[in-house]
Amino acid sequence: MKNTYQAMQVTTLGTLDLVDRQIPVPGAGEVLIEVEACGICGADVSDIEGADPAAQPPRVPGHEVVGRIVASGSGIPSIWKIGQRVGVGRLGGHCNECVQCRRGEFQLCQNQPFVGATCDGGYAEMMIARSTALVSIPDELGAEEAAPILCAGIATFNALRKSGAEPGDLVAILGIGGLGHMALQYARRMGFKVVAVGRGEDIVEDVLALGAHVYIDTNREDAVARLNDMGGARAIVATIGHAGTLSALMNGLAPHGRLIVLGADKDPLLVSIGRLVVGERSVSGSLTGSPYDTERALTFSVLTGARPLIETMPLERANEAYQRMKSGDVKFRMVLTMKTTSPTG
Repeated sequence: MKNTYQAMQVTTLGTLDLVDRQIPVPGAGEVLIEVEACGICGADVSDIEGADPAAQPPRVPGHEVVGRIVASGSGIPSIWKIGQRVGVGRLGGHCNECVQCRRGEFQLCQNQPFVGATCDGGYAEMMIARSTALVSIPDELGAEEAAPILCAGIATFNALRKSGAEPGDLVAILGIGGLGHMALQYARRMGFKVVAVGRGEDIVEDVLALGAHVYIDTNREDAVARLNDMGGARAIVATIGHAGTLSALMNGLAPHGRLIVLGADKDPLLVSIGRLVVGERSVSGSLTGSPYDTERALTFSVLTGARPLIETMPLERANEAYQRMKSGDVKFRMVLTMKTTSPTG
């Protein structure tokens, strides 16, 4: 009987080491997942470069996890069964006790771990997860293509849903990478006039194929002027966190327009109070979503044909895959794949 599994852990800051670990036993409210695929996200950089060196054993990153339940602890809801395909995103499962949970705002739970940061993630053949973090994976999606939807997909899907924009409105997507390429697809399928804002001519064909009606290359033209020539954006979804860029682009919002920020950054955002007041404009952040929200994003992806564009690498090449992601040398999402393992086989 096999009692170990392989994982990539952060033994030294910035480096992933392949190790063998003992297969854990899930506790109350937990399940053991046999991982099939795990996406590599830009947020993994902070988890790998800034991991807590005191964590023992060292942390396993990764928060776009798809696999099957192979064991469960006590107190698991009956909707989750052995052998079921499930996913886990960045949020590690709400507590059902705090004020936010009692209000049904599970994504804002104050007592849940961040997968890959404060609890082990999916750069591994096995993973323990809270049952409250689980998402059901549709049969129509393969593990590799479902994985990025659990972070990049739900983050942009929810941002667009909460943007206040209606079909026919102009919506701008700032940053065409792992998140942006999903945002373009969702925005087009939601019926918006989609404007992609990026840098360089090398992505023009990709951007238009993904759903943009217009591409603004900031290396060649003034994005604010172009947006205002088109009447201004009802919403700008910013997938990057560069405060200076966001502050400037806000001038391209139409009255009642909203800037939705997805890219986390510590720098302050400078906002023109006059622009906010006179045009009744607004700024908001958006934090992924609840498991239910994620299942809606997965279903929408199936119904509309929206899919992440991915490259895959096996788990043992995680260092190479991670460096590719950091360098931007991937279109548009890197996904790790696992060998078939089983605690009984």
